[in-house]
Amino acid sequence: MTTRTLSFFRVLLLFLTLSVRSNGQGVGINYGQIANNLPSPARVAVLLRSLNITRVKLYDADPNVLFSFSNSQVDFMIGLGNEFLQNMSTDPTKAQSWIQQRLQPHISKTRITSIVVGNEIFKTNDHVLIQSLLPAMKAVYSALVNLGLEKQVTVTSAHSLDMLQTSYPPSSGSFKEEFIPYLQPLLDFHSQIKSPFLINAYPFFAYKDSPKEIPLEYALFQPNQGMVDSNTNLHYDNMLFAQVDALYSAIKTLGHTDVEVRISETGWPSKGEENEIGASPENAALYNGNLLRLVQERKGTPAKPSVPIDVYVFALFNENLKPGPISERNYGLFYPDGKPVYNVGLQGYLPDIIYSSSATTIKILNVWRAVMGLAVAGMILDMGVRMRMR
Repeated sequence: MTTRTLSFFRVLLLFLTLSVRSNGQGVGINYGQIANNLPSPARVAVLLRSLNITRVKLYDADPNVLFSFSNSQVDFMIGLGNEFLQNMSTDPTKAQSWIQQRLQPHISKTRITSIVVGNEIFKTNDHVLIQSLLPAMKAVYSALVNLGLEKQVTVTSAHSLDMLQTSYPPSSGSFKEEFIPYLQPLLDFHSQIKSPFLINAYPFFAYKDSPKEIPLEYALFQPNQGMVDSNTNLHYDNMLFAQVDALYSAIKTLGHTDVEVRISETGWPSKGEENEIGASPENAALYNGNLLRLVQERKGTPAKPSVPIDVYVFALFNENLKPGPISERNYGLFYPDGKPVYNVGLQGYLPDIIYSSSATTIKILNVWRAVMGLAVAGMILDMGVRMRMR
C-alpha cells in the first residue's frame, strides 16, 4: 500500500472519529472573544466545520459571527449581557428592540436556538442586577412570543455554582438562603416555558482550593475509588457529576423536578499561576478528553442516569485579554493560529485568509469543500488505478 493511500485512510479515519465525537446533542463549544489576536469569524466557521462542531455558545450577539455562519448547520446560543438587564426589566420595549436588532436580521439564515439572559448574575452580589434578572427574562420571552419565535428560541440564564450553600453530599444540595426569594420564581418560570437551567461548573476550582482533600483523579474523570452519597447510596466517580446532582437536589428543595440542568461552561486551564495547582496541559487534556468520551457514551449522572449530560466546553480559543489570573487566559482548546493547545484528538483546519464579505466568504468555503472533495476523489481514483495495474 502506498504512502499516499495510507495518508488517505488517516484523513478518512480522522473525519469519522470527529463525526462520532461531535454528532448529536451533548457537546458544544464556548466561543469567547476577549482577545486581540483571534482569527476572523469567517475563518472560525471553517475551523468548526472541519471539526464537525455544530453547537456554539456566544457571550453576545456579535453580528459578524452570526453573519459568517449563515447557511451553516451550527446551532447558536447567543448572550444578552448583564449591562442590558436593568433597562429591560423596567422597559420591556427595550427587549423587543434588542431582539429586532440582534436576532431577527440573522435568524432566517443562522440557526439561533437560545438566548442566554445574563451570566452568573448571583455571583455579582448586585441586588439590583439580581432583582432585574427574572423581569428581563420575561420581557425577552414576551418579545419572542410577539414575534412568533418562542418555539424556535428558548430563554434561559447561566449561573455559577457559588449560588449553592451546600453541595456535599450531592443529595443535600441547597441554595444560599438569600437567593431563594429570587430563585423560586425563576425556577417557576423555567418550568412554565420548559427551558433548561444552565450552570457553569468547574471542578478545577474545587481542586485548586483543596488539593489535599480532593483527589486529582476524581476531578479529571480518571480511575479512582470515588465517594458514596450516604443518603442515596449512589456512587460518584467524578466531581462534575456530583456538582450537577447537587444542583438538581437544590432545585428539588424548591419544588421542581421538571427543570433540566445543562452545563453551559466547563473546562480546565492549560496554564496558571504558581498557586493554581493542577493547571497544566496534561491535566487539561485529561479533563476535556475524558469529558468528550463521557458525552460520546451519552452518560448521565448517578441521580439522572437516563438524561445524558449536555455540555458546552470552555473554550474554543485562549483569550489573551481576559482579566484575572493566568489561568483565565488559558482555557482554550486552540491557539489563535488554529493549532491545538494539547491533544484531545481534535485536529481542525484554519485557513490563512478569509475576506469579510459574504460572497467572498461563501466562495472560499465552497473552494475549501471542493478542494477536500477533489483531494479525496483523486486519492480514490489513484488507488483504483494502482489496484488495476497490479
